[in-house]
Amino acid sequence: MKTKHGHTSPRDTGSLDAGRRKILTVSLQASALSVLAWAGFMPAAHAQTGRKIKIGYVTPLTGPLAGFGEVDRFVLDQLKEAFAKGVTVGGTQHAVEIMVKDSQSNPNRASEVAAELILRDEIDLMVVGSTPENSNPVSDQCELNEIPCISSTTPWQPWFFTRGGDPKTGFDWTYHYFWGLEDVIATFTNMWKSIPTNKVVGVLFANDADGNAWGDPEHGLTPALKKMGYTVVDPGRYQSGQSNFSSLIAEYKKAGVEIIAGVPTPPDFQNFWTQSSQQGFKPKIVTVGKALAFPSSAEALGPIAEGVTQECWWSPNRPYKSSLTGQTAQQLADDYERVTGKQWTQPLGYAHSLFEVALDVLRRSQDIDDKASIRDAIPTTKLDTVIGHVAWGDGPVKNVAKTALVGGQWIKGTRHPFDLVVVNNDTAPDIPVQAEMIAIPR
Repeated sequence: MKTKHGHTSPRDTGSLDAGRRKILTVSLQASALSVLAWAGFMPAAHAQTGRKIKIGYVTPLTGPLAGFGEVDRFVLDQLKEAFAKGVTVGGTQHAVEIMVKDSQSNPNRASEVAAELILRDEIDLMVVGSTPENSNPVSDQCELNEIPCISSTTPWQPWFFTRGGDPKTGFDWTYHYFWGLEDVIATFTNMWKSIPTNKVVGVLFANDADGNAWGDPEHGLTPALKKMGYTVVDPGRYQSGQSNFSSLIAEYKKAGVEIIAGVPTPPDFQNFWTQSSQQGFKPKIVTVGKALAFPSSAEALGPIAEGVTQECWWSPNRPYKSSLTGQTAQQLADDYERVTGKQWTQPLGYAHSLFEVALDVLRRSQDIDDKASIRDAIPTTKLDTVIGHVAWGDGPVKNVAKTALVGGQWIKGTRHPFDLVVVNNDTAPDIPVQAEMIAIPR
């Protein structure tokens, strides 16, 4: 199938199952998982009315990564008023429609629905996040079909190198903002300095995009830790969804591991850490990415969640405001808890910021009917958002903008079973520390 840009699509969307191809465009008043499209428009008195602008959004509403998509209904509901005003481009007022697709936490599904949004729904701009398994296939579809794409909530190395990115040239249509493995390494080791250990680290990496990037022999965690004087115990990649971690635990125990570091999914970490407790493996420090990004994941572990540390990429105590609502980070988190009855969660800030950046890019586009014009507005972004300043130009590669990262720890909560608090801010001093780090309770 030829696209309107002259490329051949990797998937013939005409062959997709009819039920999966159906455009789901119900209102926000429908059930949570049905919130898949909405549009709002308030014509300005001084501007003529133009065509509707379509933004595609691929997110894991279901499956093992659903914690990332848990905030989407709230974010879209909250931003409805901001987007109801439409966007003015070159004196013409345009309505804005956001078309959301559930990737089901499956990379193939993410690629498939991204192709639908691009080839059939003819979106103008794509936004995406929620780990490499979700963001990478969507970004690849956009790059292939020449659709501007803004992505986040994926460390930049798995997003860039796993997709075959060349630092000398970068990508043409896909742009990303988040932190990188260098920031994770700095954040992890800065936290570890506060607890005396034997500096023996057991790494826990799945055979997936995140695990392979974090475990990369050149750019990953292991070579950096070795240079810093740590002994690294790597039992090899486990299969995502693995139920039995006994062999890995035995190897860690035999090597005297006192620190665990990795990037497992929430279900995988729950299996691993529960079995570790049952088998008497009690390291002093456990620091994992992705696994405990959500309060629900910590609650699912029960008491053994206390003391687990992680990179903290967004929290209510950040001194930033939304460019769309004017809310501080704390006000956004408070509003989320009031409306949903749930505890704030890290993806909230970044999901909100994706639409801050998207609207800013659209406003600065010279020609909304020219995809290259929208694309060219992305790297000139200089925007203060609820997650901090987003600006391309000073990143490690041309397509990447870096954002702040600090160290966080799960402790017993007051209003909630567990609270994620900032325990180290060496990499971002403007974000306040909230507590001293403690070792894993024994």
